[in-house]
Amino acid sequence: VELQHAGIYSRMTRFSGKTVYGPVDGENAEGVFRAMPEELILETIGKYARAAAWAKACGFGMVTIHAGHGWLLSQFLSSKVNTRTDKWGGSPENRARLPVAIADAIKKACGAAFPVEIRISGSEVTPRGYDLDEGIEIAKALDGHVDLLHVSAGHHEYPEVFCVTHPSIFSEDSANIKYAEAIKKHVKTPVATVGAHCDPALLEEIVASGRADVIELARALLADPDLPKKARSGRAAEIRPCLRCLQCFSGLLTNGQIYCAVNTEIGNELEYAALPPAQTAKNVVVAGGGVAGTHAAITLARRGHRVVLLEASPRLGGTLKCEENVPFKKKIRDYLAYQSKLVASLPVDVRLNTPATPENVAALHPDAVVAALGARPVRPRIPGIDLPHVLSAEEVYENPEKAKARVVVLGGGLVGTELAIFLAGTGRAVTIVEMAPTLNSGGNILHQFALDVEIKGRDIALALGTTALEITPSGVRCESAQGERFVDADCVVYAVGQSPLSDAAYALRDAAPEFYVIGDCATPKNITQATTAAEAVAREI
Repeated sequence: VELQHAGIYSRMTRFSGKTVYGPVDGENAEGVFRAMPEELILETIGKYARAAAWAKACGFGMVTIHAGHGWLLSQFLSSKVNTRTDKWGGSPENRARLPVAIADAIKKACGAAFPVEIRISGSEVTPRGYDLDEGIEIAKALDGHVDLLHVSAGHHEYPEVFCVTHPSIFSEDSANIKYAEAIKKHVKTPVATVGAHCDPALLEEIVASGRADVIELARALLADPDLPKKARSGRAAEIRPCLRCLQCFSGLLTNGQIYCAVNTEIGNELEYAALPPAQTAKNVVVAGGGVAGTHAAITLARRGHRVVLLEASPRLGGTLKCEENVPFKKKIRDYLAYQSKLVASLPVDVRLNTPATPENVAALHPDAVVAALGARPVRPRIPGIDLPHVLSAEEVYENPEKAKARVVVLGGGLVGTELAIFLAGTGRAVTIVEMAPTLNSGGNILHQFALDVEIKGRDIALALGTTALEITPSGVRCESAQGERFVDADCVVYAVGQSPLSDAAYALRDAAPEFYVIGDCATPKNITQATTAAEAVAREI
């Protein structure tokens, strides 16, 4: 169980009309906060100890004291925040007095044998927070008072480093190991590392080389809870890869529930605790080998149905195949490879280079048809759209050399924004033109944090609340509330949405008694929606 106190970010306390406390008096964007008087500090220490004792009584075998990411104990530890002049502030030892006292009180309440971990930010990785040198001093002050030093990084309430704390698709694997590695050299307490850990070979190297003693995983275990078992038994190729898309965390904030883009059991644990076998094995044709169609075929085969998967192209993967060579899309490539290997291991009759026409499907005499034909890019009706330097996002992903030095991307949804980041990373000057006043995250608000950091870091220009009126050989004539403007460009890429191939899908509805439509050919959305719908339909048949 993790024990934490939000300190100056205690929103629910503020909403209830009560006083919010931190190390010192101050004010932030949410309101005024007061310095904790000593009697409240002592009361807080006691509450941590009682909470830990209660957790132990409930059967938990360990507690984590959260003293990182900008919460209360981190606020006390930070020289940037804690400017008190009493024994609870000043020197590193004084600033660490509160978490040390809490750890000692928990040990007294629960016994020396009850494991206590403390989580810290090795560095807050921002000028507004403390650096690694201070993180090392903090760790040294905590050394010997806990059983495990859990070293994370960043600050939860500073958007510019949110994706340090929660590494995004733009982060390398095991991105934050350097903080744990540096701290381990200065303490005797075992050190844990967290952040984008997913590659079993790299995790083994980290422990074997002594860079850290313990690896902690969260999202990787949502994607595949059996990751450790598969790695230990030499089945690393069977691990379902985490996309690092932050859909899980965003779903928690927007829907109050964690879901996983690639593991449909997450958020549906009771309903999906078992995969019931088919009461009657049926002949099922799945039309389309994108993410949705392939997922449906896998679940149908596992339930005992006889499955034929028709795919018009030479490979499974659908439209996502065009993004496979984008450096920050490596996890997409890994997931498509995982799906292909899994479907090949099952009794699924995969027929590539075979369009799912009404005639082809009817000839298989199916009992059920699942249409997952996908969608195609919308081509906007703008004067100049037929000029040779105007391309779709899909064309540019497949052939990035077609994009010239100055690029205008029409559309600020995920496709357009990620394409702009990709092109800017290759040295091109990129402008995003978007009609709406903001970029569209598609509901994944935390992934948008990562995109915003990349947009700023790669000097991508934004023209928001702006309509493209005309494309010319030298650029795009636009209009906004401020009037007309011209954006120079020698390449224009449109990414204004997807049009579902619903007509082609519904042309198959008379080929079988049962008919279902899933994925982008129903409503173009995202991987989470595709796998969720595919799983639900495959369990229904």
